[in-house]
Amino acid sequence: MTYILAIFRSRAQAIDCNVRLKSMGIASELINTPKEANIGCGLSIKLPHTQAERARTIILRAKYSAFFGFFVMQNTYGRIQLGKWG
Repeated sequence: MTYILAIFRSRAQAIDCNVRLKSMGIASELINTPKEANIGCGLSIKLPHTQAERARTIILRAKYSAFFGFFVMQNTYGRIQLGKWG
């Protein structure tokens, strides 16, 4: 399955962003940032691919200082692969 991750360095900002996205009707989910991202501990927002463009607009307009970037996450047979998105 393929998802888009919005990765944050701040737990508080990730939580705030997730609440914002949900209030705007986006099916987002807060997850621990996968170790494959190599940014230490943090939280990420998992987004369905179908709502990623709308979520991107909302996140970038909010100008979160701890926002790290967007990544494509593929989980194939229990193995996670990450790549830069957009």
